[in-house]
Amino acid sequence: MMETGELRGARAELIAAANDPGLWAGRHQPLQGAAHAASVLVLFGRLDGVPARSDELTVAADLDVLLQRRAATLRSHPGQVSFPGGRREAGDADAVATALREAEEETGLDPAGVEVLATLRELPLAVSNHLVTPVLGWWRTPSRVAAVDHAETVEVFRVPVAQLLDPSIRCTSTITRAGRTWKGPAFDIDGTVVWGFTAIVLDALFDATGWTVPWDRSVERPVTV
Repeated sequence: MMETGELRGARAELIAAANDPGLWAGRHQPLQGAAHAASVLVLFGRLDGVPARSDELTVAADLDVLLQRRAATLRSHPGQVSFPGGRREAGDADAVATALREAEEETGLDPAGVEVLATLRELPLAVSNHLVTPVLGWWRTPSRVAAVDHAETVEVFRVPVAQLLDPSIRCTSTITRAGRTWKGPAFDIDGTVVWGFTAIVLDALFDATGWTVPWDRSVERPVTV
């Protein structure tokens, strides 16, 4: 296997980002008491769905990432855009098993087509008191996806990474609870604001891969839940 520094292409850059010890620097939220274990699948694939001739030729402009919109009736994170994923169950062997099982249940994807690149370090999600493990995936063989259970997921979509990197859609989300205001990275995708945990993970990965295009963090968008 080649050393990380010799690898080329988006897949290699994602693997290098996963090994960056500063990936979550400044992005932690304190948890209160015992937290629930959960996993999400952060799945990147070829934008056109056609396998690249080699990984080295696949760059950020050729990629998309799989996202979904949660049902507005859910008690946890209603209506938000998220990665497929959920709480670990007793039968799950590990964080990867949780992420793939949840992704299949929510989007209908075929786990056999997913190459797991890395299991990232756990990231606290304070608002629902979960300790979430992002599982970084590469969609070797894309399969059809759609919302499976509309009581949980109302929409599944693949977003071009190039669109997410566009400085004109990037902003800082603000949310105020109990007299306190929290700020974080956000993406405005045709009027749909991606914020919170999902935006934090994407923002961190884009920074660590070197894909980030400078954007104006002073542009703020209030969000409500």
